[in-house]
Amino acid sequence: MATSDAFEKKPLWLLIEEHILALDSKDLAGEKLEPSIQRIAGELDKAGFNVSRHGGNLLKLRWAVEKAVKVGSPLLKDFNAMIAALTLEDVAKPYSATTKLLDDIAKTWPELKSPDRRADVIQIVEKTKLDLMIAKAKELPGDEGIRLLIEDEVASKVITSGLEISDEKLAQVKAEIKKERAEKARVATLLEAVADKSDEEKVRHLFEKNVSVELIIEMAKVDQGTIDAAKKAMEEEMKEKQRLAEEEAARKKAEAAGPALEDIPSDQLIDYIDSIREIMEFSDEEKEIRVMCEQSSIPVCLVDIAVSEPGKLDELEKGAEG
Repeated sequence: MATSDAFEKKPLWLLIEEHILALDSKDLAGEKLEPSIQRIAGELDKAGFNVSRHGGNLLKLRWAVEKAVKVGSPLLKDFNAMIAALTLEDVAKPYSATTKLLDDIAKTWPELKSPDRRADVIQIVEKTKLDLMIAKAKELPGDEGIRLLIEDEVASKVITSGLEISDEKLAQVKAEIKKERAEKARVATLLEAVADKSDEEKVRHLFEKNVSVELIIEMAKVDQGTIDAAKKAMEEEMKEKQRLAEEEAARKKAEAAGPALEDIPSDQLIDYIDSIREIMEFSDEEKEIRVMCEQSSIPVCLVDIAVSEPGKLDELEKGAEG
């Protein structure tokens, strides 16, 4: 993409036309015509072009003036009007746009189609495209304008100056775009792995890999209905997994707790009570008692009694002995 500095040094023909455009119509008639030509030649000399003492360049100036007089208006008046009428859609392809523009204006100004001028016109069209893009970018919300110009490979210095943003802001947006592109590359790889699966299976696979809904819709090319169906199926699976996990946790808890008091055989009950008493001789701290009882596989129901109503152990023991 061309920059706004496409014409750091304008070509002679364009400078000649700009000087002619700046003249009043009366300066191109009668006794004022020749002085006007000489004045333009002098100004071009000052701009670094040898015109007044260069026969070929002076002829170019005279021919341009004569043509403007013949047509009745300067070349740039018509040319600038056509440039101003261009839209961003018109200049999407600068070379094609240039060809069309030259074909239209050549009816009056065929000299613009000469090879040495066509290149300059292409640059003007490219600059017009750039100016239109910057104007559009300024109208977009948030960082969308910056993104538009980055995606179109506009030079960084043109973006910062055109949108009046800092280098740091531009770098931030570029980093975000780089991250987004990396994510899209990751999702593309994920989709390759499930290329032969149904749309719902693809969506579920991407959800499991923490891909956003927006990116799933864009890259998997599915609609919201498929997204909703996949979500519902996954939610039902999660509920079932949770139910099974809770059942397993309850089973393990019950297993760890041991049998209920009424299910403990008398001989085992006596052994458990003896073990508890031995443990309680080592410590009277509930936490320590529970840890040691757990290590000895003593049912929790007995441990609870031991730490809350230790005197009830004697009662239970007597009952077990008959």
